[in-house]
Amino acid sequence: MKYTNTLLMAAATLAPVWGEAANYTNFIVINLDDVGYGDFSYNGAIGYQTPNIDRMAAEGMRFTHFLAGQPISGASRAGLLTGCYPNRIGFSGAPGPNCPYGIHQDEMTLGELVKQQGYRTAIFGKWHLGDARQFLPLQNGFDEYYGLPYSNDMWPYHPQQGEVFNFPDLPTIDGNEVVGYNTDQTKFTTDYTTRTVDFIRKNKNKPFLIYLAHSMPHVPLAVSDKFKGKSEQGLYGDVLMEIDWSVGEVLKALREEGLEENTLVVLTSDNGPWANYGNHAGSTGGLREAKATTFDGGNRIPCVMYWKGKIEPGSSCNKLASNIDLFPTIAEISQAPLPKHKIDGVSLLPLIKGEKDANPRTSFIYYFNQNDLEAVTDGTFKLIFPHKHATYEEYVPGNDGQPGNLTTNAIRKTVLYDLRRDPGERYDVISQYPEVAQRLMKIADNMRNDLGDNLTRRKPTGQRQHGLIDKK
Repeated sequence: MKYTNTLLMAAATLAPVWGEAANYTNFIVINLDDVGYGDFSYNGAIGYQTPNIDRMAAEGMRFTHFLAGQPISGASRAGLLTGCYPNRIGFSGAPGPNCPYGIHQDEMTLGELVKQQGYRTAIFGKWHLGDARQFLPLQNGFDEYYGLPYSNDMWPYHPQQGEVFNFPDLPTIDGNEVVGYNTDQTKFTTDYTTRTVDFIRKNKNKPFLIYLAHSMPHVPLAVSDKFKGKSEQGLYGDVLMEIDWSVGEVLKALREEGLEENTLVVLTSDNGPWANYGNHAGSTGGLREAKATTFDGGNRIPCVMYWKGKIEPGSSCNKLASNIDLFPTIAEISQAPLPKHKIDGVSLLPLIKGEKDANPRTSFIYYFNQNDLEAVTDGTFKLIFPHKHATYEEYVPGNDGQPGNLTTNAIRKTVLYDLRRDPGERYDVISQYPEVAQRLMKIADNMRNDLGDNLTRRKPTGQRQHGLIDKK
């Protein structure tokens, strides 16, 4: 039984009367796909400008040490939507077509969280928590859904189709119904944006949460005619310019409807760039490696929050934070009860409010693959354990939509990096700070006792199962 089934009747009687803006806060979470830490002009992007995102940062708060729950799409999105490390809820990797598993019915999503308080909810864009009907958004807390059930490259036109992959036709879904296959992807950014703006205007007198989960700039890149050829960075720059336009349209709708002061807008990404695709990939801003690795090029992602009158304009937060923290943050702001089961996120509201000594997240555990604990950080130091990993540093990247050939490397001994002095994770300082390594090792061991660790063959005690397709 999903949480909404048991709590909606109570919410109808307990929720406040939503007649005035001061009584509630709306939420818009804009989650981009494969955007790197250096992909916006406020943070050094070259060859194109992102003026709307830059303005959002200038009038809001930039988080400089914001981490994805895992450095890959499906797992990261599962973490954002549930407030859990993805492996706690049995999620790993990027589920593809006809996947036998998805979000478990007993997990609470962001949509179900705020529905306890009478919110209207929508997702426009990429879901990636399972493509069977029981796993889709309308069965998991969202009133409206339009978009793709998984990544936009999981279709018959993949450059490695027939060699590495054998993808079926890619469905576009409206609600629970497939409304087309292999849709012209140049339309997606505009369509998602139009539906978001319409939802804002339609629900301007009600509390709402919108999850705008753009399919771009994940390959294959596609852009509408209004931005095609507009950047000096080729198609990737064009796509980022259109995403920036989308953010501007959303913020403009809030201004026009008088909703800026009671709407928190969050802009982030699911993981770092897919550097394997060369000129069709983004920039890590100098961080090591990229997507699908637990070096910070894969996990550290941009995050900007805007909330007029609540967040100090032009502020910057250097404290450790993660996309799994959005769930409890939204819970605290909306006063929605958290689920009874354990989550791993912490509320970032003290940071949003600018409380000087606030430090809600004191550590972060880097899990990857099915259940490999590869690293741990306290925000200043990062301890990395022996493991194999993909590397982008020993290959020639692809070009114009074609992937390059990845190789595998390995961390062969436990190493320690000082992220303050060495954000590129190059210089092992474990011999200089043995007490730091010991302290971080203890944090990792405590998590191994809870969630397990395949690298050390530690079995989990606090892990829950993903949902399985109901074959009835």
